[in-house]
Amino acid sequence: MKFFVDTADTAEIKSLAASGLLDGVTTNPSLIAKSGRKILDVVAEICDLVPGPVSAEVAATDYDGMIREAKVLRAIASNVAVKLPLIPDGLRACRTLADQGTMVNVTLCFSAAQALLAAKAGASFVSPFVGRLDDIGQDGMGLIADILTIYRNYPALKTEVLVASIRHPIHVVQSAKLGAHVATLPPAVLRQLFAHPLTDKGLAGFLADWAKTGQTIA
Repeated sequence: MKFFVDTADTAEIKSLAASGLLDGVTTNPSLIAKSGRKILDVVAEICDLVPGPVSAEVAATDYDGMIREAKVLRAIASNVAVKLPLIPDGLRACRTLADQGTMVNVTLCFSAAQALLAAKAGASFVSPFVGRLDDIGQDGMGLIADILTIYRNYPALKTEVLVASIRHPIHVVQSAKLGAHVATLPPAVLRQLFAHPLTDKGLAGFLADWAKTGQTIA
């Protein structure tokens, strides 16, 4: 499974990229707004920090506007994935951009039928939002299972399932068990994957025993 981080905080991205565990980045207008910076500057800096896909979202909701904005975004760097909403004009724009060789991330997916349409439109990634479904009493991980089942029935569909709106490490583990291609995580959740009290306890014990030896390695 590939790990993307869901943020526009370039300091966070730089720190996580240094771990060697980061495969890409997703952003959206809300995350850009929190940064207080211009979108083109933020995306350009992120693209310099990570070699993998960097999702940058259009603001337009009509076909012509999406294509116009996508042209600006994809000119920033070769690893930009243009992020489009899962609406009719978004899927039309997806088809056009995919045919031109542009990576596209179709976002705001909440049903298996929508995911099938995104794949038919040539999306590189489709982003189902599991946490938001859980919030309204629906089964977010059930949606991931349904999408993967459908995609596996049709090998010609090359769209990767990018699990979004992840709230906790259990979402990540469940997604990996189902075989999702990508998980995009808030920085705090990505760091939670490291944490376990027995790891901390074991390390403390090892260090205490080592200190008793009075030795050094270097």
